[in-house]
Amino acid sequence: MGRVTERRRVIRIRDGVVSTRPDTLVAEEPLEIRLGGKPLAITMRTPGDDFALAAGFLVSEGVLARADELAHIVYCAGATDGEAGGTNTYNVVDVRLADGVPVPDITLERNVYTTSSCGLCGKASLDAVRTRTRWPLDTGPDTPVRIEPATLAALPDRLRAAQRVFERTGGLHAAALFTAEGELLDIREDVGRHNAVDKIIGRALQEGRLPLSSGVLMVSGRASFELAQKAVMAGIPVLAAVSAPSSLAVDLATETGLTLIGFLRGSSMNVYAGAHRLAVDGAAG
Repeated sequence: MGRVTERRRVIRIRDGVVSTRPDTLVAEEPLEIRLGGKPLAITMRTPGDDFALAAGFLVSEGVLARADELAHIVYCAGATDGEAGGTNTYNVVDVRLADGVPVPDITLERNVYTTSSCGLCGKASLDAVRTRTRWPLDTGPDTPVRIEPATLAALPDRLRAAQRVFERTGGLHAAALFTAEGELLDIREDVGRHNAVDKIIGRALQEGRLPLSSGVLMVSGRASFELAQKAVMAGIPVLAAVSAPSSLAVDLATETGLTLIGFLRGSSMNVYAGAHRLAVDGAAG
């Protein structure tokens, strides 16, 4: 299996002084996800938690929602000169659905490539998310999830403190799942924040914990439409990011009842949608 980090020799220049030293880099390798033996997607990811990543990806795509719908996930052997039976690179996984679970039609339109920076771009729509999700979020004022702004303000530091690989490489995004009281439940790192989110959601699926209806998802960087979509598909009611959301992410959050928070830095934050879950006077307005 691929390593999470790799070592490379670099030339270092500091204040005019030149030296040579080894540097630790985050690993990035392609992962092909197959469904029932047929290629579905290729994503650039940091090796590790590959089965959870594949499972979480299929939750986000509306294929899976419960643990009993997943039969198994296996690594596929690689190929040598186009022939089967090559050396296993651990960069191809095949997902098998349980008996009776419908397999979506895999066409050229569905066969997609994702990058570590932006994930799957421009392929999903608000209507598709609304119709496919099996875990609709509550949209009324009597939501069981209420979170204090002070709790939210502490999440970026808790996320950063738990990033073990980032401490060594400085080159990873992270996603973490917290309770509404700020307790850290899970954290995953990856070169792509969408992959980190998939790994969290996939682990929850494998352990039978979906929907994550009392969770708070905290991500490094920005909040894209895709990350909002993943939160909604997993039943996560709150998504917080240290940077800005996109306009489509805000539209999706508004229509689905997702609480979307951006620019979460220190005690400051912007609430773009779902303010009814914040325990502060006037938030619902």
